[in-house]
Parts: sequence; C-alpha cells; structure tokens
Amino acid sequence: MHNLSIFSSHQQVLKRYFSICFFWFFFQLHAFAQSFDACYEEGLKLESALNEKAAYNQYLKAHKIDPSSIKALYKCAELSSRIGIRQSNPQTRLMYYESSLAYAKLLIKTQPGTQEANLAMAIALGRLALVKSGKEKIRYVKEIKIYAEKTVAINPQNFKAWHIIGKWHYEVSNLNFMERTAIKLFFGGIPESSFAAAIQAYEKAKSINPFFCSNYLELAMAYNKCNQHSKAVANLKSMLALQDKTEDDAILKKQASALLKAWN
Repeated sequence: MHNLSIFSSHQQVLKRYFSICFFWFFFQLHAFAQSFDACYEEGLKLESALNEKAAYNQYLKAHKIDPSSIKALYKCAELSSRIGIRQSNPQTRLMYYESSLAYAKLLIKTQPGTQEANLAMAIALGRLALVKSGKEKIRYVKEIKIYAEKTVAINPQNFKAWHIIGKWHYEVSNLNFMERTAIKLFFGGIPESSFAAAIQAYEKAKSINPFFCSNYLELAMAYNKCNQHSKAVANLKSMLALQDKTEDDAILKKQASALLKAWN
C-alpha cells in the first residue's frame, strides 16, 4: 500500500509538471504571435501614414521574430526597393536594392510557388536593372519578365505584376541599338516587346486597382510613345486627382505635372 501511495504521488507530480510545461508553452506561443502581429500591424499603420522607413523597421522586427513569415519577408523586400529609389547617395540606394534582392531570394528559396516570392524577385531585379550595366543588367532584364509572368500565372489579379510587365515592355522597347545588340550577342535576344503591349499590361493593372498612382504615369508615357496624346493627358489628370498611397506618389505627381505642361 505504501508503494502504491508513492506511485500515486509521483503521478500527481508528473501531471503538475506536464500541466505547467503545457501552459508555459502555450503562453510563449501566444506571446510570440502577439509580438509578431503587433510589429506587423504597426508596420501597416506606418506605411499607410506614408512613413515607410519606420514601417520598414517594424517589418524587420516582425521578420526577426518569425523568419518564416511570407508576408513579413515580402514587405521587407518591397519597402527596401521603394526606400532605395528615393536615396540621393548611389551607394545607399544600391545597399537598399541589394537588401531587397536578398529578401526576395530568401522568399524564392523557401516559398517558390507563392505570388509574393515571384513578385518580390521581379521588383528587386527591376530596381537593380536601373543602376546596373553590361551583362548584369541584361540578365536582370530577362529575368524580370519571367518572375512577373509567374506571379500573374499564380494570381491573375496581381496588379503590381501586371504593372511590372507593362514597364518591362516599355523599357525594352526603349532600348537603343547598342543595348539590343549586346542582348543578342550575350543572350541570343529577348522576347518581343512593344509600346502597345506595355499599354495593354498597364491598362490591366488599372482595371484591377484604379488607385495605383505610378501606373497612370507609366501608362501616360506609353500612350505618348504611341502618339495617343489625349489618352496620355487624361491619365496624367486622373493620376493627379488620386490620394497619395505611398511616399513616392507626391514625387511622381510632380513629374506628371511637369509632363502636362510639356505636352500642352
């Protein structure tokens, strides 16, 4: 009987121990989720308030708490590229662009079948193509379209990917003879591009999200290339009536106003 009493006592101690462990684990998991959600939600609020550097820092904290989070990684990649383009120092700009690509590569390595991973790669490569030259730039140009098209294959309603496809057609159609020759020499050419295809992709992006400011500016420039002046002007005027959604929008609207004066 004495042995049975000791056994029963041990069982009770073990039950208490496992109960404490369970509740401790549950508490830690809950605290972990709360901490991640708090950082991510604060990032969203700051981004909406057009304070992208502060938002970026919150997304970085969220990423450190949960390195596997797709949404935190994507935000780090996207905001790195957006903040980078506003930097006046070329080295600082490049640092942000390379950070964007690093986050995008991590996403594509761990979550290759997601729209976030492919879109992040398209965005990061697009930014780097603006500051690189030679074979490196040419390689980026080819890869941008691949990742953007993978994104719309996963989600046909991804307006940012359609915008990137439009910009790809516009920029490639704008390449000079030397750049086209280099692409043909090193890579055997690139897919067909045209300003008409750029317009089609930009219009698709606009139909999905009519509040995406930069799309109007790019679309206006594509229409202007095709000598459709009235449509170009109409898109610039529509853009100027939109509410700013990112820190870039105010800068882009100044460009739109300058174009309106030049075209009228």
